Amino acid sequence: MALTRDYKQTIMERVGRDPNFAASLMSEAFSSILNNEPETARVILRDLVHSTIGFEHLAKKLDKSSKSLHRMLSPQGNPTMDNLTHILSVLQRRLNFNVEVRPSPHSKRIKQTA
Repeated sequence: MALTRDYKQTIMERVGRDPNFAASLMSEAFSSILNNEPETARVILRDLVHSTIGFEHLAKKLDKSSKSLHRMLSPQGNPTMDNLTHILSVLQRRLNFNVEVRPSPHSKRIKQTA
């Protein structure tokens, strides 16, 4: 009997039973994008797609091939901004997840000129 489990299976099961965990992953994906960590964002999004909507269903929604979506969300993938925002939008609707972006309390204020 194995003492360890495949982490992807663990993630899939937890996302299925814990909406807060799914929301945390979605939040981490957005944070990774904003913090210039695209590889991390793609891997998280890939796990979320596997755990929720599935690549075949996402492919139908986006009118893309599932193989193309797998490549986009691989660690070496390079999705266009359009494709990435469409993927994020589908996941947001599926998870009922809304994004609100605010400046960090540690960020410098930028003076606006009129």
